[in-house]
Amino acid sequence: MYVLAKLLKALHSDAGPWSLAFGIMFGMIFGLTPVLAFHNLIVLFFVLFFRVNLSTFLLSWGLFSLCALLIDPLMNDVGEALLIHQQLQAMWTSFYNTAIGRISQFYNTLIIGSLAVTLLLSPFVLFLSKVLVVKYRSYFMAWVEQWNIVQVLKGSRIYQAYQRFGG
Repeated sequence: MYVLAKLLKALHSDAGPWSLAFGIMFGMIFGLTPVLAFHNLIVLFFVLFFRVNLSTFLLSWGLFSLCALLIDPLMNDVGEALLIHQQLQAMWTSFYNTAIGRISQFYNTLIIGSLAVTLLLSPFVLFLSKVLVVKYRSYFMAWVEQWNIVQVLKGSRIYQAYQRFGG
């Protein structure tokens, strides 16, 4: 519940739409791939080093982790197809013979399949989530702001104290 409240706060804040969109995209990569994979350290580095909204990252990580339970068999099949493809055999063999190749665990069908799927979906998720954040802010947020109850709540002393100290 706390993460959802942080997401709504981020949507209503001055955080840039790209920051929120990158949080959703990196959360998708983190959620759809196995957590204990080497590439997730790189994703975590990008999330923490760049100005990515942590609330959207955590919420999308949780949501996409639930989705991963349903589509893991499909991603396993994609990984198997990539690993047994005749024209890629030499590349996989030479890559596995390097230290980074063994650390990356790309010989695992689920890891390589889920990473391939998420990397293909990433640009689409990034731009779609950016468009949705902009649309939410321009249409839905303005509509909610017009409600009388919201205006009454924003005019209260409790809300003003919250804005001064915690908001």
